[in-house]
Formats: sequence, structure tokens, C-alpha cells
Amino acid sequence: MVLEDSDVEMIIAAEIEEAEHDVETPHGRVHCTMKGAPKGERPVILTYHDIGLNHKTCWDNLFNHEDMSEIMQHFAVCHVDAPGQHEGANTFSTGYEYPSMDQLAETLPLVLKHFGLKSVIGMGTGAGAYILTQFALDYPNMVEGLMLININPCAEGWMNWAAHKISGWTHAEPDTIISHLFGKEEINHNHDLIATYRHHILNTMNQFNLHLFVKSYESRRDLEIERPVPGSNIRTLKCHSLLVVGDNSPAVEAVVECNTKLDPTKTTLLKMADCGGMPQVDQPAKLTEAFKYFIQGMGYMPSASMTRLVRSRTASGSSIASMEGNRSRSHTHDGNRSRSHTNEGSRSRSQTAERGRSHTEGAMDGVDQSVPKSTEVSC
Repeated sequence: MVLEDSDVEMIIAAEIEEAEHDVETPHGRVHCTMKGAPKGERPVILTYHDIGLNHKTCWDNLFNHEDMSEIMQHFAVCHVDAPGQHEGANTFSTGYEYPSMDQLAETLPLVLKHFGLKSVIGMGTGAGAYILTQFALDYPNMVEGLMLININPCAEGWMNWAAHKISGWTHAEPDTIISHLFGKEEINHNHDLIATYRHHILNTMNQFNLHLFVKSYESRRDLEIERPVPGSNIRTLKCHSLLVVGDNSPAVEAVVECNTKLDPTKTTLLKMADCGGMPQVDQPAKLTEAFKYFIQGMGYMPSASMTRLVRSRTASGSSIASMEGNRSRSHTHDGNRSRSHTNEGSRSRSQTAERGRSHTEGAMDGVDQSVPKSTEVSC
């Protein structure tokens, strides 16, 4: 009997073991789900969800996609649920003080210790992206890379605070969460998607616990990050970072702002065309391939197949795109104009990372190498 590729992928997925763990920390019990076994010294992919979600409603659509099977063969995955946000969570007692965003980041070293892990590649969205960024700032040796969806590095301003308070008088909290997760276009036109996630929020989440998590996120402080300057000792992410946002996401401005605060030689900003607030749900195939390129840039999975992502970019000023795999590479630079093209097998001057070629560190002939560069890719 000859098996089709899809049959093989289903068999591989079925063979991946899944185990749930409750990890005790000074800031509460953290529910974790480990899929697969850690592979030697290789990092584990660690995910963290947004408000209104848990690891299933946030990540299942991505990790169950057929294109993720190749990654799952190379990496174990640890899904982390914020305290009280997993399915079937018991209601916290009245007066329980929910951990701050900083304290939630402080629980992650204990998660790594529980599973005997030395390092992770983080994958977070919204509140989860904030928590993982704080974790990477505090424990840089534990984080090899970060894929951050809808990251907002700024505290909630008083104008937003006032708006939320006023909207709270007229709208239920699920409506506030929906407007955080999805853009206006999705809310107005993709009624099935919005209905599905409204149902998740109302029926799979513990409403009391969820309210505490939302308040914790709304009380966040500014992440202490600043774009590094040669010779300075500025606090910023030291790992390679892939910032992802849909072009119809409510977080576009926040993600662009975050990009300006990070090391341009280690950061890629990926804007996904025709995509809303949840790229992992809206365009899982494209996101998976972008993630494959990202981990290839760190020296992993050099022979991974690339079939779906159309690599193109719109940029202005001094920004440069360099997104490369084994087969092709695209880059664009023309002042305030934009263009995109893919060069099969082309190679320009590039830096070599310690364990592999990084797609976030590229250069083009004729460009002043002293000019700060950041990578921005649209697809």
C-alpha cells in the first residue's frame, strides 16, 4: 500500500505524545502541555496565548496544520496557559491577587526547570508576546529566538484606559476582547469567525479568571527596550526576533513601534497582506513557512521544504529586506519607492551567524553599511 503525504503527516502527528503538567510557582500554578520529547540540546518551542484565549483556541489551528508536521518532527512544543485560563480551570477565590505581566514572565524559568529545558524558541501573541519578551529581557540565555504576533511594548495610556472604562459601561467584556483580537474589517464582515471566538470566550473560558488576566494585561508597564547604539549598553532583546502582524490587525501601529526599539540586525517585521488579527488562524500556511525561514536563520532545519510563501516586501527609507532559504531570496530597497523581486539562487553580502546564516542580517550592493537597517517583509 502506498501512503500519500497527507497520510504520513497524520501518522506522524498521531505518534507525537502529549502530556499535561501543572507547574507550581510563587505566582500560582501554571498549566503546561508538552507535545513531543525534547531533542538533546535543541531548544523547545514554547507558546504563550493572548487574553480571551488558551493554548488550544490560540494555537491549535496552526499546530494542526499539515505544514507544521515537519517542524514538529524537529522540535518538541511546550504550550503554556496563563494561570486559570486553561479549559476546566477552577475559579480563583475572591480576593485572589492575579500575577502581573512581570510576575507571569518570572514563572517561565520554573517551567523550563520542571521539564529540564535549557532554552526555548518563544512563540507568543498579544499578552503572551509581551510576557515572552519580558522573559527574554530578564533571562536572555534561556531564549534563542522569538516569534511575536501583535506585540505591544507600551503600557496602556490613560486615553485607552478611559475608553475601556467607558466601553465597559455599555459593552460586555467579551466585546472588548474581540476588539483586541480582531480588526474592524473582520468584526464587520467575517461573522462566522467572530461568532466562533465569541463562543470560545463565553463557553471555554472561566469568566472570573479571564477578567483577572485582562486586568493584569491592561495594567502592564512599558517594556524597557530601546534600539541599541554602537558603544552603548542599552536594554533590548539579544535574540533573533520575528515580529508578525496582519495588515488589518488592530495592533499594526504597536508592532511597528516595537520594531523601532529592537536591534535591526536581528529583527524581521512581517506584515501579512489580507490578514487580520490572528495570522495563526487566518493564514497558517504562510505563517508556518515564515517561521521555518526564521528558525533556519538560527541554524536549524537547513533542508526544510519551502513551497508556499511568496517573499515580497514594501519598505521606505533605509530599511532592507533579506529573507532567504536554501532556494531563493528577495530583497528590496529604493528610497521611498517600493518594489519586490525574487532572485533564484542569488547571493549578496551577508553576515554569518554562529550556527547558520541569518535571514535577518542582509545587505545589498551599493548601500551604505553604516546606515541602521531593519528587515521588513510583506507577504
